[in-house]
Amino acid sequence: MPRLHSLTLALLAVLNVDAYAEPTESRATTYQEEIVVTADFRDTTVANLPGSASVITPNTEGSVVHHLDEVLGRAPNVNFASGASRGRFIQIRGVGERGQFSAPLNPSVGLIIDGVDMSGIGTAATLFDIQQVEVLRGPQGTLYGANALAGLINIVTPSHTGIPTAKLRLDAGDYGSFGTGGMVSGPIGEASGYRISAQRYRDDGFIENKFLGRKNTNNHDESTYRGKFSVQTDRSSWRLVLGHVDVDNGFDAFSLDNDRDTLSDEPGIDQQTTGYAGLSVHWDLSAAVRLETNLSVSQTDVNYGYDEDWTFAGFDAFGYTSTDRYERERDTTTAEARLLSKPGQGLQDGTWDWVVGAYLLHQDVRLDRTYTFDSSFSSRFDTERFALYGELSRVLGERWRLSFGARVEQHSSEYQDIRGVSYEPDDDLLGGRILLERNQDDGSLLYGSITQGYKSGGFNIDGTLAPDLREFDPETLWNFELGYKAKWFNERFKIRTALFRMQRDDIQISTSTERPIAGMAAVEFIAYTGNAAEGFNQGIEAEAELEATDSLTFFANLGILDTEYEDYTDNSGRDLDGREQAHAPSYQYFAGATFRLTKAWTAKIEIEGKDAYFFSASHGSKSDAYKLVNTSLTYTGNRWLARIWARNITDEDYFVRGFFFGNDPRDDYTPRSFTQLGEPARFGVSVELQL
Repeated sequence: MPRLHSLTLALLAVLNVDAYAEPTESRATTYQEEIVVTADFRDTTVANLPGSASVITPNTEGSVVHHLDEVLGRAPNVNFASGASRGRFIQIRGVGERGQFSAPLNPSVGLIIDGVDMSGIGTAATLFDIQQVEVLRGPQGTLYGANALAGLINIVTPSHTGIPTAKLRLDAGDYGSFGTGGMVSGPIGEASGYRISAQRYRDDGFIENKFLGRKNTNNHDESTYRGKFSVQTDRSSWRLVLGHVDVDNGFDAFSLDNDRDTLSDEPGIDQQTTGYAGLSVHWDLSAAVRLETNLSVSQTDVNYGYDEDWTFAGFDAFGYTSTDRYERERDTTTAEARLLSKPGQGLQDGTWDWVVGAYLLHQDVRLDRTYTFDSSFSSRFDTERFALYGELSRVLGERWRLSFGARVEQHSSEYQDIRGVSYEPDDDLLGGRILLERNQDDGSLLYGSITQGYKSGGFNIDGTLAPDLREFDPETLWNFELGYKAKWFNERFKIRTALFRMQRDDIQISTSTERPIAGMAAVEFIAYTGNAAEGFNQGIEAEAELEATDSLTFFANLGILDTEYEDYTDNSGRDLDGREQAHAPSYQYFAGATFRLTKAWTAKIEIEGKDAYFFSASHGSKSDAYKLVNTSLTYTGNRWLARIWARNITDEDYFVRGFFFGNDPRDDYTPRSFTQLGEPARFGVSVELQL
């Protein structure tokens, strides 16, 4: 068990605004138990959900955040990898992808935004006017299937307000950061309403390009537009969501000296444009049965590229210079329908609750790659997923409930590229869970579960790979979990804990190899996926909140993680049996306090820490352990809020991505570690006004 270092911290004086969105949004804390989790079959509070989950409420009494990667550290055993302008590749309990190049990707962590599947394109996860971020840890094999092997992140926007409401928010800070956003909401008739929001945020980034004399080559420029419309009738409810996210970020993050000074003459880009729509309709078919349907469509264009040599022409005496660009178009359609019993209206006089459903996904991905040392490359990857699922839950006595769930999924794909490479993998997959829960006399919850998750197989398409490295098999994961949740001392102290062990079979492991470039001293870096024999991920997750007084609240999250590969030897012959898995720090924590100084003033301090971890299974390069300190002070007026905030106030250096290869002509391209630095010390001001 790691020891958390004690720190003496000076609070930064602050002004802050969270202009009265709705009563549930204004003064919510990060761990508020009354928040309802919507990502399960039936809505329930965090305290009553029989699984390990966190609910994060962005931009409430703390640092102003703009993207999902800025809040993931608040949840235990959740990590991410960048390698771009945003950390869009997520790992839960040490399981998840760390990047993508040419090959198709089947994510291990699902990402849903208002019912629309955004898995694998997490740059769209901007956080303006967001109600909550739900992080479900462990396989969601019954409800979400193949894209939730490790867990699920569900982002929910607020519903309409009961009276006409409008607000305006202005953000400003160092590194040229500036944001403007607004929201309008209100009723349409007695039981219907709308909510429309828009924001643009930009900053210069935290890199200085010494060769070009610019400080904005790694900038952020992100626009978000969302709308939610709902209609309620006597027997049905209708919800339409519309969204458009336009990201025009730079990518110039790597330096040969592993600092924030770059030398690239052709800085990269990290652009994404996503438009989406989702329609959910719920009908009460009878007094006992409810029908829920969801249809969603999304279209995404991703344009990602970088200066591969990281320098300018002439830096290498042999003339090595190169760029690499990936342009993807992705169209996704999902449809789902489920029937479920209403509370107390199930089989055998309500003793059995039940759910049955069907799910369909169709996705087309088209890729065009332009690389200096290869001819133009294009490919098409089409995926079909069809699943049937169901769950039965029975009340046993006054306190016990037993649930059985299963999901069968047929996963088929077609791939072809300009080189004549083609694959048509077809997998039949099975997941599910057995869950036993007990509601104690004191209101606490004790549960135990066995859950199976799965992930489809795939293939590697790089033409230089050996034939035996081309295809890889599906991965399965068994999760054994015990959990306890309680509220004590008149609900002033709340705690949620989970003890888990995940057994992984045929682990899909991302690794890499290098190939000499003909006529050059440099080498080509080739990433690919293969199967390890097996491995395990086990640990503890704990979240607690203590309302010490009416004006002082403490909170803390802790994740302990132990991971290993078992019986695994990589393609270079290295025996990795017993080694920790990549991007799986052995501990993570997030702790702090909220001080209600007066009725109008609130101060907050946070400490986020993470242990060192391996960047990849293909080499021994590791990150450093680190801790970050954030602080803010908020003033709440009658119709406005103001906040001054600071993040990483000790200016700690930490890494969000790491590689190991040769890329420096000054040492004859000797392989060594290269790292991407996370955010330095930041400060800013945010003001919100209710109009």
